[in-house]
Amino acid sequence: MSAQIAQLGGVPVLVLKEGTSRKTGREAMALNFMVAKAIAETVKTTLGPRGMDKMLIDSLGDITITNDGATILDEMDVQHPVAKLMVEIAKAQDDEVGDGTTTVVVLTGELIKEAEKLLEKNIHPTVIVAGYKKALEEAERILRRIAVKVDINDLEMLKKVAMTSMRGKAVAAFREYLAEIAVKAAKQVAEEKDGKIVANVDDYVQLVKKKGGSFLDTQLVYGVIVDKEVVHPDMPKRVEKARIALIDAPLEVEKTEIDAEIRISSPEQMKMFLDEEARLLRDMVEKIKAAGANVVFCQKGIDDLAQYYLAKAGILAVRRVKKSDMEKLARATGGRIITNIEEISPEVLGYAELVEERKVADEKMVFVEGCPNPRAVSILVRGGLERAVDEAERNLVDALSVVSDVLEEPYVLPGGGAPEAELAKELRKYAAKVGGREQLAIEAFANALEVIPRTLAENSGLDPIDIMAELRAAHEKPDGWKYGVDVFEGKVADMWALGVIEPLAVKLQAIKAATEAAAMILRIDDIIAASKLEEKGKEKKEEEKKEESEFD
Repeated sequence: MSAQIAQLGGVPVLVLKEGTSRKTGREAMALNFMVAKAIAETVKTTLGPRGMDKMLIDSLGDITITNDGATILDEMDVQHPVAKLMVEIAKAQDDEVGDGTTTVVVLTGELIKEAEKLLEKNIHPTVIVAGYKKALEEAERILRRIAVKVDINDLEMLKKVAMTSMRGKAVAAFREYLAEIAVKAAKQVAEEKDGKIVANVDDYVQLVKKKGGSFLDTQLVYGVIVDKEVVHPDMPKRVEKARIALIDAPLEVEKTEIDAEIRISSPEQMKMFLDEEARLLRDMVEKIKAAGANVVFCQKGIDDLAQYYLAKAGILAVRRVKKSDMEKLARATGGRIITNIEEISPEVLGYAELVEERKVADEKMVFVEGCPNPRAVSILVRGGLERAVDEAERNLVDALSVVSDVLEEPYVLPGGGAPEAELAKELRKYAAKVGGREQLAIEAFANALEVIPRTLAENSGLDPIDIMAELRAAHEKPDGWKYGVDVFEGKVADMWALGVIEPLAVKLQAIKAATEAAAMILRIDDIIAASKLEEKGKEKKEEEKKEESEFD
């Protein structure tokens, strides 16, 4: 209670609500640092090709097995506000560049650990933050200087980048095959806007998961896979040279806007009524047929009678297609989505070489393939176990993201902790020029960056002290910036020659996000937590019970 009470002339004054807890100064900082370091330690063992996986079990008993930093933190369901902040940076990293989520969390934890040592030397948090900001600016300059510009049509280089993002993942053995798929897919959806390349892989590369088969059964479809079946058994299941109508309107007799009552007094009137309904539906199908369409994808429902007429006309139809799939179909086939049957004409139809219903792992799906120049593509992800398919999908998302990063910003760096080791060396030189207390903060930043190569060594069962000594010596050479930790051979090697290559965008974003998060945590010196609502509710119930018993 002492935290909420202030003394005014000897009379206690209640400042905060009853039940509020408060921690201030060093106690608050120590608690925050402990949480940040604990979260970093949790994901640290997953870093690198020799990193381990985590098994996460949610409240319903569903299992996730992964070594993807953002997924681990998301599934962990953390409670502490600083832990939630760490989850947010991993998510932001994932949303922004799609890879480097473990790196950003491990780096934040290490920046906090280094800052703690400075606080013990009585260096003020704001001085540390200012030093970190200077170090970040210098680090950005150094990274841009050592980054290598690549040709976005160099498929081999893009493949190396995709393969690097998949090293140490569940699909590592098949990474070359999957990397090729990722490169082709990202290249296919990339387009030029205002003189810049934009590769929106999130919206235009569709990933469809189906367990069964192996990772090698994963395939790229130059078109769209619709996870629905053909609506009528008499319809063709395969249509070549398909002219595709995309309709965002129900192929049904529309109900009236107002509640109307129709009084029918004779069977003839009933028959006329039903005949009129049938005529309307037949007219709709006639219009579709007249436009030259032989495949219909409908976002809404299709009446049973309309299905019959469509089947009779030899038209393949699929109903209740998701809005996102309709948009992908429009981009892939070059068709236009119409919201009224009256608008249908040969000009609005899309084209595909083949539309076919296939059975994949006991489910029927419609494949739209062979689109001339699709601006949207699909990847059918296969794997023996459901968990394996989920992890393969996550790895493909990472690979697609890093390829799109390079397409949008065509600069790359060697991997294996090489950029971090180079930054640490250069920042130590820069710190000496800055001088003062900020010099110590910049040196702390340099030390923190070395956590990446050191962790790669630790996770591979190597001696981190020997590896770090070897790495520092290698970076003194003229072409030292290429050298990183080769975890398979257990030595320091030229990462560029080994084809371990990462996008500049991923590294920049990771260092920026980690610095911002560390600065935010460092500046907190007071934690005021309101009392929990459930506890209040419990107390209230207990009081009511007490009153009832007294009343009895």
